[in-house]
Amino acid sequence: MKKICLFLIALLAITPKTFSQKNNKDLFPDGTKIPDWFHDASKINPVNLGKFFSITDYGAKNDSTIVQTAAIQKTIDEAYRNGGGVVVIPKGTFMSGALFFRPNTHLHVSEGAILKGSDNINDYPFMPSRIEGQSIEYFTALVNAYGINGFTITGKGTIDGNGLKYWEAFWQRRKENPNCTNLEVSRPRLVFIWKCDNVQVQDVKLHNSGFWTSHYYQCNNVKILDLHITSPHEPVKAPSTDAIDIDVCTNMLIKGCYMAVNDDAIALKGGKGPWADKDASNGGNENIIIENCNFGFCHGALTSGSEAIHNKNIIVRNCTVDNAIRLLWLKMRPDTPQKYEYITVENITGYAKSMIYVKPWTQFFDLKGRKDVPLSYCDNITMKNINIKCDVFYDMAITEYDRLSNFTFENLKIEAKKDTMDKSIITGLKLKNVVVNNKTIK
Repeated sequence: MKKICLFLIALLAITPKTFSQKNNKDLFPDGTKIPDWFHDASKINPVNLGKFFSITDYGAKNDSTIVQTAAIQKTIDEAYRNGGGVVVIPKGTFMSGALFFRPNTHLHVSEGAILKGSDNINDYPFMPSRIEGQSIEYFTALVNAYGINGFTITGKGTIDGNGLKYWEAFWQRRKENPNCTNLEVSRPRLVFIWKCDNVQVQDVKLHNSGFWTSHYYQCNNVKILDLHITSPHEPVKAPSTDAIDIDVCTNMLIKGCYMAVNDDAIALKGGKGPWADKDASNGGNENIIIENCNFGFCHGALTSGSEAIHNKNIIVRNCTVDNAIRLLWLKMRPDTPQKYEYITVENITGYAKSMIYVKPWTQFFDLKGRKDVPLSYCDNITMKNINIKCDVFYDMAITEYDRLSNFTFENLKIEAKKDTMDKSIITGLKLKNVVVNNKTIK
């Protein structure tokens, strides 16, 4: 009887919040169940992926001064001809231009190994590609995988974009023409994975990319685990070196990563332009979980846009931010129909200049003759259990073409230099235990 009473007392001590957190743990923001796939962050052992093919067995030399694309590509091709396997970058530094992985081939970058990108753009072929919300011809990346289901990148070594020359060229061009676009300066990405399902990238360091660091386009079921992704923001800024660009993808887990880059850490892409939602090459991103990550300097820890049309069921949780300019950035592009819905950011600590930033993004605005301005929507956005310092708590301003609804701020403890809040721009705003500068906002 005594045990039963103790059990009942313990049960009554559990608050509704505890029940709520437990029950919500396996649900996406729209209430659908999170599949078990997202709860499995086990690492792939490359030994189980097939025979190892070391690039030094096919002519590559440990010499960081020569471009060895041919020898490394030969290794990939040999692995493919032999039924597949793991292409190994051994300890040392090996420079290369664009590499193209084949079906059933994988990349392993050994601890102490550096796969270094050439700083000559001619080593990256101009091919059909996807960049900045456009399906166009563009320069290939250092590591390319197209239509390879089950592709993996493993190992504790480094893939280094050797980007300084590209960064300097960009800033020189921007100096000559302040309105120049990213695409006016020829720069390669570090990793581009296109139309690949069941992908896993784990443990590697992705550093110093010339352009976007890693780009996933039209992929499903991707796990990105324990990566270290960096590019400098000083003394030379590495322009547009987004850590992870998610572009028309479904089911992605990003876990345990460190990201510090001179642009957005994680950017949700998908298309741009007044008829972007009618283009079959564009699309939305759905079911994305970002957890247990640490964000260093970046323009946005999580950014929707600027080339995005639909993002749904996005979770950022259990993360720290250190000197991010924005924790959550919703870019409202007035020339593109957009819908950002069911986005939750929770259990966050650290510092960000702005906790939430929602404003029009008008760079390279072009309605292309469309007479009516497309509307953009943000709906069911939740930020909860956040304890951060920031310069601006509520950095939001909209146009007549933006519709914000059903925002929830819950359990926020914020220290801010600017704490004003225009509640009128959101329909259905809910505030629950929001404390800014030791004052409860109601």
